Amino acid sequence: MMNIALLSPFCLLALLVMAIAASATAKQSEPAVPADFTDVASLVPDAQIHMAYLGSDNFVGMQVDGYQANKCYLQQNAANALVKAQQAAAAQGLTLWIYDCYRPQRAVNHFMRWAKDLADTSTKAEYYPNLAKDQLVGEYIAEKSGHSRGSTIDLTLARLDADGNWQPLDMGSAFDMFDPVSNVGHPAINQTQQANRQLLLDIMASANFKVYSMEWWHFTHQPPVYTEQYFDFVIK
Repeated sequence: MMNIALLSPFCLLALLVMAIAASATAKQSEPAVPADFTDVASLVPDAQIHMAYLGSDNFVGMQVDGYQANKCYLQQNAANALVKAQQAAAAQGLTLWIYDCYRPQRAVNHFMRWAKDLADTSTKAEYYPNLAKDQLVGEYIAEKSGHSRGSTIDLTLARLDADGNWQPLDMGSAFDMFDPVSNVGHPAINQTQQANRQLLLDIMASANFKVYSMEWWHFTHQPPVYTEQYFDFVIK
C-alpha cells in the first residue's frame, strides 16, 4: 500500500491532478439530458408526479437503475401536448397522476435482468398473479422501450378526496398489473371502471396520445420524434 506521508509535494500534486481528471472524465462520459427534453413539472406544475421506479413499490421490488429523482422528462413535443391533456383533465375537476415518463435504457436493462431471474417471484401476487414470469417478456416487458425515446408516458387520472388529497380513479386494475384485466376494453371490469378508462383515453387522445392496447395507462405521443434512438441519461 502506498504511504502518502512519504510522497513529495510534487507527487502529491500530480496525484491530485490525476484524480480531478479522472473525476471529470467520468462526469463527461455520463449522458446529458438532450436539448429537446424537458422536465414536465415546469409545464404542468399541477400534475401529480409519482415515479414508480424511484422506490421499491413496483414489480421489480426495488429502486430501478437510472432513477435518482422524482422527475418526469419528456421530449418537448410530448411535453407540450401533455399541457393540453392536463387542461382537459382540470376542466373536469381532475388532474394527471404520472407513474413514469422517459425511462433510461439502463432501467430497461434492469427490467430484463429481473425478468430472466425466474427464481425471484416475490412480486408475483401483486403484479402478475395469473401469468408465469417467463410470459411477461414481449407484451409487457421489452428489451427496448418507447419510454426511452421520450414520447411515452404511464399515467392515470386523480380526483380530490374529502380531505383535499388527490386520489387515483378506480381503473379496474393497478398500474403495472401484468394481466389481461389491464387490457384496454377488457370486459371483466365494472361500468364505473370502464368509464374511467374511457375518460383517460379520451383526454389523452385529445392531445394526440395513442394508448397501448395491453396497458390502459400507457400512451405515446403521435408522431414520436425519435423512432430508433434510445436514450440513457440518468433521471436526477
